[in-house]
Amino acid sequence: MKKRIIINRAVSFVIFILSFVCLLPLFLILSDILKKGIGVISIDFLVNLPKPVGEEGGGIVNAIFGTVLLVLLSSLMAVPVGVGAGIYLSEKKDGKFVDILKVCIDILQGVPSIVLGIVAYVWVVKPFGRFSAFSGSVALAIMMLPAVVSATEETLKMIPFSLKEAGFALGAPYWRVMLKVIIPAGISGIITGILIGISRISGETAPLLFTSFGSPHMNLNPMKPCSALPLLIFNYALSPYPEWINQAWGASVILCFMVFFLNLISKISAKRWKKAL
Repeated sequence: MKKRIIINRAVSFVIFILSFVCLLPLFLILSDILKKGIGVISIDFLVNLPKPVGEEGGGIVNAIFGTVLLVLLSSLMAVPVGVGAGIYLSEKKDGKFVDILKVCIDILQGVPSIVLGIVAYVWVVKPFGRFSAFSGSVALAIMMLPAVVSATEETLKMIPFSLKEAGFALGAPYWRVMLKVIIPAGISGIITGILIGISRISGETAPLLFTSFGSPHMNLNPMKPCSALPLLIFNYALSPYPEWINQAWGASVILCFMVFFLNLISKISAKRWKKAL
C-alpha cells in the first residue's frame, strides 16, 4: 500500500515538473517582451501615427486599426462559410463528398501561412493590380476556416438528438429547427471556434507581406494597402533604427495582450457551454 502511494506521488511530481518545463519557455518569452516593451507603451504611442525616420515619438494607431479591419473582413468571409460547412459535416456523417471535405479541411489546416499569402497574391493582388486589406483578408480567412469548421462540427455533434426531434414534433421545418433550436443550443461552442480562429490570424505576418503590404498612413479603405501589428513588428524589428526597434517591442506587448484576451474569452466561453450541457 505504501509502495503504491509513493509511486503515485512520484509520478505526480514528475508530471508537475514536466508541465512546468513546458510552461517555462512561454514565461521567459513573455517576461522578455514585457521587460523591453512595457516602457514604450503610452497614450501617445497608442493614438499617434508613425513618424518619419529620424524623428522621435510616433505611434502605432494605424497598425491597431489595420489589424481590426483585417480581422473583421476575414471574419465576414470565413464565419458564414465555416459555420455552414460545419453544419453540413455534423448532419451528413457518411458519403464521399463528406470524406473529401474532411480531408480538405485537414490539409488546409496544415498549409503554411506563407503559401496562403502567395495564393492570395495570385488570386487577388495580381488581378486587381494593387496591394490591399481585402487581399490580406482573403488569405487570413482561408487560414481561419479550419478552426471554425471543426468547432462548429464538433459542437453540433454534441447537441442531443432529442432537441431536433422535439422541433420536428412541433411541426417546424428542417431549416427552422436548425436556425431556431440546434444552432442557438451550440452557439457558445461555435463562438469559441470563431475566437480561436481570430486569435490565430491576429498574429500572422507572412500572408500580409504579399497582400496588404503595409502603410504608414491611417487607411480604412479595404481596397488600399493597410498596416497591421504583426507586419509593423516585422518591419520595425528588421530596421537599423533604435527608435523603431523599441516601438516593435511595444507593439509586441499590445499584440500579445490581444491574443491572450481572445484566448481567455474562448476558454471561458467553452467552459460555460460545457456546464450548460
